[in-house]
Amino acid sequence: IFSMPFLLARCLRPCAARHPSFPSWSVGAVCALGFAAAGWHYCSRGMTTVAHRTASAAPSSQGDLSMATLETLRFDNSALRDLPLDPNPENYVRTVRDSVFSRVKPTPLENPQLIAASLPALALLDLGEDQARRPEFVQYMAGNAVLPGAEPAAHCYCGHQFGLFSGQLGDGATMYLGEVINRRGERWEVQFKGAGKTPYSRSADGRKVLRSSLREFLCSEANHFLGIPTTRAGSVVTSDSRVIRDIFYDGHPIAERCTVIVRIAPTFLRFGSFEIFKHKDPRTGRAGPSPGNFGLQKKLLDFMIRQYYPEFVAGVPEEQFPTRYPAVFREIVQRTARLVAAWQAFGFCHGVLNTDNMSVLGLTIDYGPFGFMEGFDPGFICNGSDPTGRYSYQAQPSICRWNLQKLAEALTPTVSVEQTLAIIEEDYERTFQEEYQRRMRAKLGLVTSSNISAKDDMALVQDLLKVMEATGADWTLTFRRLRAVAEGL
Repeated sequence: IFSMPFLLARCLRPCAARHPSFPSWSVGAVCALGFAAAGWHYCSRGMTTVAHRTASAAPSSQGDLSMATLETLRFDNSALRDLPLDPNPENYVRTVRDSVFSRVKPTPLENPQLIAASLPALALLDLGEDQARRPEFVQYMAGNAVLPGAEPAAHCYCGHQFGLFSGQLGDGATMYLGEVINRRGERWEVQFKGAGKTPYSRSADGRKVLRSSLREFLCSEANHFLGIPTTRAGSVVTSDSRVIRDIFYDGHPIAERCTVIVRIAPTFLRFGSFEIFKHKDPRTGRAGPSPGNFGLQKKLLDFMIRQYYPEFVAGVPEEQFPTRYPAVFREIVQRTARLVAAWQAFGFCHGVLNTDNMSVLGLTIDYGPFGFMEGFDPGFICNGSDPTGRYSYQAQPSICRWNLQKLAEALTPTVSVEQTLAIIEEDYERTFQEEYQRRMRAKLGLVTSSNISAKDDMALVQDLLKVMEATGADWTLTFRRLRAVAEGL
């Protein structure tokens, strides 16, 4: 498995050279993947067992009665219990009004085959290696069978895409399976990506292919082990089912393997979840599917706080939750700022920072055309569909602040927009700078001292970045080689 990221990088690099819109892989990404490799497990095509177990992988559940089996996962699907469901059970593209989820069914795959599994990620669900080795694991993780207790559904949300409000978007290629409570009492939402059509698929087929699924699997686990807040990836299952994709957008489509990735996070709620209540946008003429339904807006906000920010309302009656809204919003602002600081410190570029791709928990979500920088270039763009550089590396801090402003607007009138905008002004830039300084000082091994201020240290960092930009120095290797120099002193 340690060679797998390098093989992928070698395979993908020629593709990037052929077409600038091909998602970028870099030396930085390969180095990151090396950190994450411990605990990853790879299955060659046709194998049914997980191979190459490493020392840091999760323990086997054999003989451990506290671990779960695929059939005994402790599902507690609070989102479907506490939030309104689309009353229409049919699976066709439509506007879904006054609902947060629609029930769906995964579309089965032909001859599903396990490609990769992350035992540390699966351990979050109390699943051990013995469960990943079972032939039923592939069937469940492909969507060919439904895990006992799972209730597949698709989430309704909206979004500002490239600065413009797009109206209803929703889970067009992803599916909520449910929420698993593990033996430590942690709640983890399990999600399919690529399991077929939903009411939000629009003109798409709801499928993902092997190359994009492997990218997300590798990078989400890499980012986790690098210390970047992120969703996790449990498994990748490919198949003999095919979809047509034009990889290079050059008029030469090919048939690619349909693939399903299992994603894991406390929740996949996003900024765009609260934009379904938006009235008609003056620029695009589009509205959310539930415009003005502020009763549902408050219900969704209270649910988010109760489930994912319980420390803010401990001992507080629900009717008094509004007094805690500003504090929760401040926490979202600070988590978002710290997340972007981590991206900047690792040279990571998300590529599609629309409001529907921003987590309410400050996690990296929805891996698409992401990239890690090679030569240091503040204007680095990893998305070939972003010719203006709206989502370039250097633009990420300001774009995420803009997205927070859109979240503030989306929470109106349940939360005062004047108050939330003031919180962004007070906390975002300060939190970002503090976290960025902390991470960059750590990368350079700068020790905090009463004789040297953070301002002086950051002046040194800026001088280094100027030299790196002027010389085209590799982002990751520069810091690795500085470490080698330090070790030789």
